Amino acid sequence: MLEVAADGRVVDVVVVGAGISGLVTAHRLKCAGWQVQVLDANAQPGGVIGSIAHQGCLYERGPNSALDTTPLIGELVDALGLRAQWRQASDSSNKRYVLRGGVLMALPTSPGAFFSTPLFSTSAKLALLREPFVPRCPAGAEESIAAFVRRRLGSEFLDYAIDPFVAGIYAGDPEQISVPAAFPKLHALEQRWGSLIKGQILGARERRKLKEEAKNTAKSFSFAGGMQVLTDALAAAVGPVALGTRVTRLERDAQGVFTLHAETAGQPTRWRARAVVLATPTDTAANLLREHVGDAADALDAIAYAPVATVATAYPRAGIAHALDGFGCLVPRCEGRKVLGILFSSSMFEGRAGPGTALLTTFVGGLRQPQLPGLPEDEIGALVQAEHQALLGASQAPIFQHVTRWPRAIPQYTLGHLGRVARAEAAGQVLPGLFFCANWKGGVSVGDCIKNGHLGADAVTAHLRTRG
Repeated sequence: MLEVAADGRVVDVVVVGAGISGLVTAHRLKCAGWQVQVLDANAQPGGVIGSIAHQGCLYERGPNSALDTTPLIGELVDALGLRAQWRQASDSSNKRYVLRGGVLMALPTSPGAFFSTPLFSTSAKLALLREPFVPRCPAGAEESIAAFVRRRLGSEFLDYAIDPFVAGIYAGDPEQISVPAAFPKLHALEQRWGSLIKGQILGARERRKLKEEAKNTAKSFSFAGGMQVLTDALAAAVGPVALGTRVTRLERDAQGVFTLHAETAGQPTRWRARAVVLATPTDTAANLLREHVGDAADALDAIAYAPVATVATAYPRAGIAHALDGFGCLVPRCEGRKVLGILFSSSMFEGRAGPGTALLTTFVGGLRQPQLPGLPEDEIGALVQAEHQALLGASQAPIFQHVTRWPRAIPQYTLGHLGRVARAEAAGQVLPGLFFCANWKGGVSVGDCIKNGHLGADAVTAHLRTRG
């Protein structure tokens, strides 16, 4: 079989992976004037982002929305001409529910609401008064988010605030999630101010200077056609993206030029570039690095992922007793349920469901119950319906239900994660011109990926300019 060269030329940068991280990196590089080629093994760009229109509803297979935490997001939206499609979540979605004792209770959003809420006991509320006097963690020490919260706020806050919050972001175990790796701003807040309460108040001025919004106050957003609008626009702007192209091997010659061996539609292809960005999950990156930097590959292999099933369910609105007046609900581990949380998708954004229809998005599995996403789809659907009945009073059969399994949904920033990332990035010293930009480093949210795509592109630009 003849080897088919992509086009024979050496481009400035090849980005492997057309998820949000890779596409943002490629877009910024292209805007800076570099020749960029994006490769992806999948049939469509976007990674885990995917919006589906079905029976008058619009549901997401992956992220349902993102938080507007950095001005880089708005700049990207405007650069892509998407402002007319930009949608902020409804005001009612500011309300978030947490399950306690089998009852959904709204998370307090003000000091007055906090002191009157039944979500936390009187003793837990009073214990908060001691937080400013709790000593900070020793510099350089690593602590799990569970240990951090117990030390500063108490076990009740861990059970009914932080545990469901960690499940909502990482689908992970708070006993294993690292504060410096997963919540670096929280870690920095304690280290600088010695108190979360002091830091929240005194650090507000710095956040305003940076024009950044704290995640607990940032507004959620999406697009009229769903989150896929963003990745489709990025792919069009950086295109053409070479889809169905699986990179199998990486080489670098004495002149610093990389050759990427790949397969496209069963045919071998080659791509050559002065720099390479691996915007892929850790297993793909590890396979490409193993022959060059074994320790980097081992470090990447040591990063665990949480399996998650995402279930979109449409019901007749009259068949659900709950008001669905909010963003959704999170379920603490101690409640013993079989879901991590439920988003009230049709309440968050207009146009997600037709009149008289309610659309819910439910998350199952994570490290809490990793076996559940592997069940047959009908069993996952049945357990989700049972949870809807118990938690929301869903009394009618669904109009439709769609299950999406993600066996490796979210990378886990567990204890020791920063060390593993450092070992992986050391590959760039052995292979100068090799860079990483993926959600296993720098944050897992859409906003984090956009910010890190900018930083990664700037690092690639600096490298290319030094090489002339």
